[in-house]
Amino acid sequence: MNKILIIEDDIDIAMIEKDYLEMDGFIVEIATNGISGLEKSLNEKFDLILLDLMLPGMDGFSICKKLRKHLSIPILIVSARQDDNDKIRGLGIGADDYIEKPFSPSVLAARVKANISQYKRLNSKEENEIIIGPISIETKSRRVFVNGNEKYLKNKEYELLLFMAKNIDIVFTRETLYERIWGINALGESATVAVHINRLREKIQEDPANPQYVQTVWGVGYRFKV
Repeated sequence: MNKILIIEDDIDIAMIEKDYLEMDGFIVEIATNGISGLEKSLNEKFDLILLDLMLPGMDGFSICKKLRKHLSIPILIVSARQDDNDKIRGLGIGADDYIEKPFSPSVLAARVKANISQYKRLNSKEENEIIIGPISIETKSRRVFVNGNEKYLKNKEYELLLFMAKNIDIVFTRETLYERIWGINALGESATVAVHINRLREKIQEDPANPQYVQTVWGVGYRFKV
């Protein structure tokens, strides 16, 4: 059974999340402050983390940044902060999804299942290494090298690169990429893809403003060009 950690200081919200996820068959634990949440995340094995931003002890942004140095599992931010800058910042430091409060518990559960399924699917491929020009993707270790230098990619950056590298020269819309990588209908979330594409280009392209590999097809979407 998949195990979820909820890091949320509002116990009422945490219990709603817990109840719905347990009804879907998940094992769920709760941490009510940032420091204990970080410690549990690093010392126990979880399949996904639900992370609030405004927490006592340590804020969610700091937790996410620290976790991404050690864990590749999905991290979903669940926050009442609805400013686009918060969303961009969260996704930029490694969160896989951003869910605004108030939320539908059934939608939250659906996103949790989709992120876990997608993570497992993308990590179950038999091919151990993909080499395209100077880019080498080691799928078992989830490591990426460009000209022999390792590049640290956040979870969804890596999954975008892997998916597009397996589908060379195919043009995908933002909506399609969101549905393929995040595992659920875009529902107006396609801007999330643009954030991750830009971050990916900064890490694997010599000139991110004129990308050689992850290219924009204007008016349509993106493709991986070789």
